[in-house]
Amino acid sequence: MTLNLALILREAARTSPGKPALLVDGGRVTYGDLDAASDRFAAGLQARGLGPGDAVALQLPNVPQFVIAYFGILKAGCVVVPVNVLFRAGEIGWVLGDSGARMLVTWNGSAEEAAKGAADAGVQDMVVLDVPGMPPATVGRPFEQLLATPVAGRPPLHQSDPGDTAVVVYTAGTTGRPKGAELTHFQLYANADTPGRVFGIRDDDVVLVALPLFHVFGLSSILNVCVRFRATMSLMARFDAATALEVMQRDRVTVFEGVPTMYIALLLHPGRSRYDLSALRVGISGGAPLPAEVIDEFESEFGVVLLEGYGLSETASTTTFNVSAEERRVYSVGKPIYGVDVEIWDAHNRALPPGREHIGEIVVRGVNVMKGYRGHPEATAQAMAGGWFHTGDLGYVDEDGFFFVVDRTRDLIIRGGYNVYPREVEDVLYLHPAVAEAAVVGVPDERLGQEVKAFVSLRPGRRATAEELIDHVRERVAPYKYPRSVEFRDRLPVNATGKILKRALTA
Repeated sequence: MTLNLALILREAARTSPGKPALLVDGGRVTYGDLDAASDRFAAGLQARGLGPGDAVALQLPNVPQFVIAYFGILKAGCVVVPVNVLFRAGEIGWVLGDSGARMLVTWNGSAEEAAKGAADAGVQDMVVLDVPGMPPATVGRPFEQLLATPVAGRPPLHQSDPGDTAVVVYTAGTTGRPKGAELTHFQLYANADTPGRVFGIRDDDVVLVALPLFHVFGLSSILNVCVRFRATMSLMARFDAATALEVMQRDRVTVFEGVPTMYIALLLHPGRSRYDLSALRVGISGGAPLPAEVIDEFESEFGVVLLEGYGLSETASTTTFNVSAEERRVYSVGKPIYGVDVEIWDAHNRALPPGREHIGEIVVRGVNVMKGYRGHPEATAQAMAGGWFHTGDLGYVDEDGFFFVVDRTRDLIIRGGYNVYPREVEDVLYLHPAVAEAAVVGVPDERLGQEVKAFVSLRPGRRATAEELIDHVRERVAPYKYPRSVEFRDRLPVNATGKILKRALTA
């Protein structure tokens, strides 16, 4: 049996060649054009001597060329290594060296840093895309050179084994250096097919692609899902609320997939009511826990259901999901998708019973769990202890099988021997009408070990004092949980996918 993930594009082009696959600034790329372009890119890789199993790093923003290169790399039988476009030379060099990449495909916005990183890793073959609006690159081979390679004979589509590695997704590196999660052709196909069905993606959908495609959420839950079901993707190079509202109106977007900070930004945009978003039918959230107050306000303001799911790089993105407005459990991340088992374990690797009082680590096994961390067998063995993937996330399951994420293990605050889950305190802060964003962290304390501190940004035109917010929380939680200090920021720092960076707040 063979299975190459790029087959989803080949089939979409065969059945719907003239259908728009990508919408970009008013232009469009059809599935037929996308398939043919990725064939030429694959031929270009083969002409450069790359073949099955060779790793190719892909560092591009949300432009059509990302999609072309992604499927071209897969068609050539190579392994895709997505790279964050914000990475500096040292970070790029680490990913290239750790993954064993033979080529780096990058853009003029990162070319100088990429060249330094490639040199450090000993990668000599660098392909650069010149994106309009910034100076052309002075290093590397032009992207168009590979794209112009003629296809001789049958279009390339390497007959990969379903268990072959297709993509190596690097984790955020919150503990030590980032590690590359190896995801197979079968895992990524399954995590396009099954989530696409539970998301309810249709071939007449227009999905806004505001999440970066180099991140597993954008790559697996949007790009692969949309191509599998022949939906149309509206590409945004970078998310901002005003542009997102304009694009959703212009392209008649039906599905919005984002992280909590994106939903908050849309809610806070003062002119949101001026845009015609009548085509929008559903919002999908993941990547970080979604505050309950944001769910309620977004559904009220935009008149669409907001469905939350849960997943990680190591699980090919989707692990659990609320499948519909009728079957969901509001404020939960839903139930496991088909082929996936999820349990809550205590510190002794024993499964905990249902109930909010039984908080433990979320563990996962199933078709979506990675082969392992590339080149790191000891880290793989540790993460897969007992035959289950240990997520490092804390949560519980209710009597009906719905899972709730409480926090990250590393974010847990131990104040005087009591456990404080930051998300619980953050959810209470979001109830205050002046709060736009909130992050709760533990800071060193000589007497208690850790003390609770909140970082907050306020809604435009709203005011609040630290004492007011502290009192607001103190009235709603146990005495050991409320923050003893509040620090105000204009905006809280976020990474490329829009997650709040707590490490940057405490650095």
